[in-house]
Amino acid sequence: MDLEDLRIFRSVVQEGGITRAAERLNRVQSNVTTRVRQLEQDLGVDLFIREGKKLHLSPNGKVLLDYADRLLDLAQEARDAVHDGAPRGPLRLGAMESTAAIRLPEPLSEFHRRFPEVKLDLRTATIHDLSSAVLTGALDAALVAEPVADEPFEKATIYDEALALVASADHAPIRSPADVRSETVLAFEHGCPYRLRMQQWFSRTGELPARISEMSSWHAILGCAAARMGIAVLPQMVLSSFPQAKYLSVHPLPRDLSHAPTVLIWRKGGRSSTISALVDVLTDSKTARVNNPRRKTNIKKR
Repeated sequence: MDLEDLRIFRSVVQEGGITRAAERLNRVQSNVTTRVRQLEQDLGVDLFIREGKKLHLSPNGKVLLDYADRLLDLAQEARDAVHDGAPRGPLRLGAMESTAAIRLPEPLSEFHRRFPEVKLDLRTATIHDLSSAVLTGALDAALVAEPVADEPFEKATIYDEALALVASADHAPIRSPADVRSETVLAFEHGCPYRLRMQQWFSRTGELPARISEMSSWHAILGCAAARMGIAVLPQMVLSSFPQAKYLSVHPLPRDLSHAPTVLIWRKGGRSSTISALVDVLTDSKTARVNNPRRKTNIKKR
């Protein structure tokens, strides 16, 4: 059974017989008759009750007609969607936890308002897992922090995150890795760009962190830093939403390590109208204020 068989079958029903259906479809009558017979043989049922040259739709034919209408209408909808390029259908988006929690609520709300026919599904994971999911096709696009390999992806820069070296509120000023050589570094798993910048900062003076404690949540990292369990490098924007920020202090990083671009990535050649629409919303001036949250905190700066 294919769509053309269903189209011929529906035409016979709508026109009330083989002759008129053949005229409408610009086919010879024998071809229409043969296609209807083949469809019946394929399904193993009679679709029509035949009384001489008259055809009456059988109970099984009535059931098939309902499905034929839906399938043919859906096929036409698919053709229209491909040709008009309007954003619609599923969009599987990935994001880092901090980005999803703080950056995305406002722009995604705007995206839903502009493009209600897109069914957006959001997933949070590590940068490595998000990148892998885009490559395998499990995700259509993902928001990840640089550095990300250029070869398999296309990118659009969305945010430029200012990074901060975070410690407990009563921590002495941190001016170099020598000031914290005996302390634990609180970080995400290996491959995290924020962890990479911390390691680069240490390596410039030949120092190594005494210990790296891996965690899966920025809430946990900030909580441990506030409890004097270690230091961390994180985007400053997460500090604005941390309820116990008064127990933290912020220390400056070298200028070249103090920023981390967040980019939207998708597979090369895979940019759809829906992804283009998402890029437009994320970079739109209406939502640009999300890039620079101005909520005041009680974090001490050293």
